[in-house]
Amino acid sequence: MSEDDALPPTLDPMGGFGPGADARTGFIAILGAPNVGKSTLLNTLVGSKVSIVSPKVQTTRARVLGICIRGVAQLVFIDTPGIFQPRRRLDRAMVAAAWGGAKDGDMVLLLVDAQRGIDKDTAAILEDLTKMPPDKAVLLAINKTDAVPKPKLLELASALDARGLFKEIFMISALKGEGVDDLAAHLEATAPQGPWMFPEDQISDMPGRLLAAEITREKLYLQLRQELPYAATVETETWENWKDGSIKIEQVVYVERPTQKAIVLGKGGSRIKQLGEAARTELEHLLETRVHLFLFVKVREKWGDDPERYRDWGLDYNA
Repeated sequence: MSEDDALPPTLDPMGGFGPGADARTGFIAILGAPNVGKSTLLNTLVGSKVSIVSPKVQTTRARVLGICIRGVAQLVFIDTPGIFQPRRRLDRAMVAAAWGGAKDGDMVLLLVDAQRGIDKDTAAILEDLTKMPPDKAVLLAINKTDAVPKPKLLELASALDARGLFKEIFMISALKGEGVDDLAAHLEATAPQGPWMFPEDQISDMPGRLLAAEITREKLYLQLRQELPYAATVETETWENWKDGSIKIEQVVYVERPTQKAIVLGKGGSRIKQLGEAARTELEHLLETRVHLFLFVKVREKWGDDPERYRDWGLDYNA
């Protein structure tokens, strides 16, 4: 399997991919405040992991495309970074990427956490959604409905509906899959007619080496969320396809201070070993082959101000 995860294209007579004249293709941007379940919903819709998930907020940094087929429709989901009040350069670039995804989509799907309701970040998003072009379809999905009493849920849905922004409202649990099929069925039915933009078996546009780095970053956050701040990133330095079908991957975990390097390494290298094992196990599942994963930790002060990092993530350094 190549690092680009790309399959040979097969064009249909209409000049694109898919089932010909009946084909539909819809681009749906998933918006929401940090940690409301956007990446979980994307993975559930696609049926495979294409975006990392973590209890830490603001985990998704760049726009991620997740692709699924329903009937004659190809649904292309744009998972965007959580929208919040930016404080750093990276924050500003992430928020700009989120709104860029909203502009690119045929439809916008706002995800709201039923437990948090209309918090400060969601209120700001709602205000900005009023500036969307009138022909842009905006949908609402209230997530984590299984964790909220029905009266409170209905009150929240009524308050959001009163804004007059949404063509449809869905009640879902992205984690359990409840209500997701109804949402997907609506997206299938309303997707614009047109040829598919990607081969049928492609589930993401993310290059293999970037996906591999994201998987390791997810494990880093899951294991060290109380000890390590956002001053860490992961990069895939080498990717080698071996003759036996296995893949050798070398990655570097960049931190900003020597004390953070010690945290990632752990006593006697125990932490980095656990991190590597967790990442390798998931990568082998995703890539369906044996993976030889080698992790290194390096200190690079202010890596978050390096324009090269932003290019890799598809973010605007000057946002």
